[in-house]
Amino acid sequence: MSIEEAQKQVDDWIKTHGVRYFNELTNMAILTEEVGELARIMARTYGEQSFKVSDKEHNMADEMADILWVLICLANQTGVNLTGAFQKNLKKKTDRDKIRHKSNPKLK
Repeated sequence: MSIEEAQKQVDDWIKTHGVRYFNELTNMAILTEEVGELARIMARTYGEQSFKVSDKEHNMADEMADILWVLICLANQTGVNLTGAFQKNLKKKTDRDKIRHKSNPKLK
């Protein structure tokens, strides 16, 4: 599935199963909450924190998908074409960083 197709599927789902998009500020807060849920799993999986019983029911892939869902909602409701934005961002990073990381002794 392309990013464009994902944006259309989310929009179709909202129109079919939802009432409407939550407003932009609500979705921004939800996005922050979802990133926090992923951070909790990451801290317990790769960091020093241990899992609590309540943490074990969450899975990393599902939390990442939740983040993607809300990000797509925000893009749809603000008129952002994520395919174009991603392509432009990749070009920016390539132009800016094409030798930067390879010449960073900290990464060797």
